[in-house]
Amino acid sequence: MNSDYFSEKMKRWDTYFHSVCEAVSSKSPCLSRQIGAILVRDNSILASGYNGPARGYHHCKDQCPRKALGFESGKGLEHCPAVHAEVNSVANAARIGAMTVGAKLYMNCIIPCKDCMALLINAGISEIIVDEVTPYHELSLDMAAKCNIKIRSFVL
Repeated sequence: MNSDYFSEKMKRWDTYFHSVCEAVSSKSPCLSRQIGAILVRDNSILASGYNGPARGYHHCKDQCPRKALGFESGKGLEHCPAVHAEVNSVANAARIGAMTVGAKLYMNCIIPCKDCMALLINAGISEIIVDEVTPYHELSLDMAAKCNIKIRSFVL
């Protein structure tokens, strides 16, 4: 088989998984950003997650608490009750007993923050596929490289 076959096959899967990430993100109650993440092994979805508060905790109704306090995007996160989409996808996998070792994480955003990267490393994620290979934190790139996690953008 030639490389064009594999490229086309990857493009088809990436297009499908990106659309699933978009659908998952539409469930996010976050007033700031909607992000969806899915864990995949052997092209089968293990679990999904979107950014939002912990199960049973109230959602932000009319105004983002960080924006109300004047914080710019990415700042004042200690005032936000939301959990990142990638954390929720790993937690949802744990709830159903799905093994995450060797799974790929697809997300409709940039490279995860350093805290999420640490969680993904410890969960055994082998590859992270994102909209744009731009780090939220520079440390995330270093962590992924040193722990052999491949990072690439969707092939759409």
